[in-house]
Amino acid sequence: MTTTIHPAASIHTFDPSRPTADAVAVRNGRFLAVGSVDELLRIDGATIDGSLERFTLIPGLVEAHCHAMAGGMWHHTYCGYYDRRGPDGTMWPGCTTIAEVIDRLRDAEADLPTPADPDDPLLAWGLDPIYFTGERLVAEHLDRVSTTRPIFVFHASGHLATVNTALMATEGINADTDVDGVPKDGHGDPIGELQEPVAMALAGRAFRKIFADIKTDESLWNFGNEARNTGTTTLTDLGNQQSTDVAEVARYQQVFDHDDFPARVSVFHMPAPGTPDTLAETAAAVTANRDNSSDKLRFGHVKLIIDGSIQGYTARLRWPGYVNGAPNGLWLLPPEQVIDVLRPYHRAGLLIHAHCNGDEAVDVFLDAVEGLLGETPRVDHRHTVQHCQLTTPDQYRRIAALGMCANVFSNHTWYWGDQHAASTVGPDRAGRMNSARTALDLGVPLSMHSDAPITPLGGLHVAWAAVNRLTATGNVLGPNERISVDEALRAITVGAAHQLKMDDEVGSISPHKFADLAILEADPFAVDPMELRDVPVWGTMLGGRTFQAG
Repeated sequence: MTTTIHPAASIHTFDPSRPTADAVAVRNGRFLAVGSVDELLRIDGATIDGSLERFTLIPGLVEAHCHAMAGGMWHHTYCGYYDRRGPDGTMWPGCTTIAEVIDRLRDAEADLPTPADPDDPLLAWGLDPIYFTGERLVAEHLDRVSTTRPIFVFHASGHLATVNTALMATEGINADTDVDGVPKDGHGDPIGELQEPVAMALAGRAFRKIFADIKTDESLWNFGNEARNTGTTTLTDLGNQQSTDVAEVARYQQVFDHDDFPARVSVFHMPAPGTPDTLAETAAAVTANRDNSSDKLRFGHVKLIIDGSIQGYTARLRWPGYVNGAPNGLWLLPPEQVIDVLRPYHRAGLLIHAHCNGDEAVDVFLDAVEGLLGETPRVDHRHTVQHCQLTTPDQYRRIAALGMCANVFSNHTWYWGDQHAASTVGPDRAGRMNSARTALDLGVPLSMHSDAPITPLGGLHVAWAAVNRLTATGNVLGPNERISVDEALRAITVGAAHQLKMDDEVGSISPHKFADLAILEADPFAVDPMELRDVPVWGTMLGGRTFQAG
C-alpha cells in the first residue's frame, strides 16, 4: 500500500478533531491521516511528496448549486455587464451600455455565414437589462444588428431572453400570442422579451439550438476546467430533465467518470407536472438511476423550480412586492400542485431541492414539505430551499423546525445589490437578502452558491460576498448579515457537502474521505477579508491526483 505525505505551508481541515495540520497523508485516493510530518512518517512505508509544501490546503470547494450548462454557454457570444473569464482563460470585457451590447452582437453576426439562415441564428448570453437604467433592451435594439437573422439573447438570470423582430416573425410570435411571459407594447405587439421557459420556448429553433449546443462533451469538459481553476472539486448539475435517459446517463458517464475529469458531479433530476401515475413512474426511474452512480458521478436527487428571478421581476414576493410597482412574478409551478408533484419523490426517500427566490415561493415550498412530513415522516431528509433571496426570520425558523437546509445566493449582493436596493425591493429588504447571519443564528444548516453560469463559478468569491456584503458601487448592504471568514468557508465545504448528502465523503480533510483539496497560493485566514476573493488558486487535488489550474 502506497502512502504519500503532502507537507504544506498551512492546512485547514474543517474537522474539529484536528482543525489545522502541517501535512496530510493520502492512500488509495483518500485521506489517511493529518498531523505533523514526523507523526505521519511513523506510518509504515510512507513517503514524502514536497510538491505542495509552499501552498495552503483546504478541503476541495463544494458547489451545491450550479449547472453543467456553465461550460457550454461559452459556445455563444458573451454580452454580460461584468468582465468575465472563460474556461480557456480568455477575458471577455463586460458590455456596460446597450450600445456596447449591440456592437458585441454586430461583431458576432459578422462572423456567421451569409445570407442569414433561420437555422443559423445568432445566440448570445449574459445580458441583464436591469443595469441599463431608463431603457430596457427590446427587439427594436436587436433589429439594429440584423433584420433578417434570428437573434436570441439569453439573460444573465437564465429566466428571460430578448429576441429580434426577425425571430418573432419566423416563429409566429405576434399580437395574437396569448402566453404569460410575453409582454406587449401599447399597440398590443410583443416587445421581444420572453419571460420564463414557456415563453422562451416560443423562440423555437433558436431556443432549441442554444440548449443543444451546450449539451456537448466539450461543454462538460469546460465545466470541469472551470472547477479546477476555482478550487472546486464537487459540482452539481442542479436540474436536468433528461437525467434518467439512457443516452444522457451514458454521456455523463463518458465524461465525468473519465480519469482526467477534475471534479465530482451530483446530478439532480428536474421533474415535470403529471398524473399521479406518471409522477410515480418518474420517481421510480430517478430512484433506479442511483445504480448508475460512481465515486465521481451521483444520481438520485430532485430539483424543482417554483418561481422566477427577482431582477427579472418574475420571482414571487410577499406583500409589498416590487417597490417600483411591477406586477408580482410568475409561478413556474402552480402553488397548489407543488405538494402533489413532490409527493412520490419524498415517499421514495429522495433528496429534494427547490428554487425559491421570492419569499412567497418559500412559503409554498415550506407548506408542501410540512404537509409531506405529516403524511410520510422522514428523519434527516435535508430538503433544501435554494437561493433564499428574501427568506425571512420566521421562514428560517420553520426551515430549522422542519429539518431543512438553506443555500443562499450570496453573490447577488455584489452583482445586483445596488439594483435591488433601488429598483426591485428597496433598501431595507435588499439589506436582508441572502441573510446568512440570520440563518446560522437560527440553527439552519447553511451553504452558499454561485448558480453558475448565472454568476461565475468560484467559491472564494461566494464566500467573500457573504463576509463583506459589498455592492459593485462600494456600499455595504446589510452589515448585520455579514458572517466570518471561517463560517463562509465552512458553508462552501462541509455545509454544501451536508446538503448534497455527501458529508461522509467530501467537505473536510478527514480520514476516510476522498483526498480532494483546494490548493491555494495564500492562506485565506491570513489575508484581509476584503482580499478573500483574490486568493490565487493553484489548482486542485481530486482523489489524490493534482490538477493545475489553466
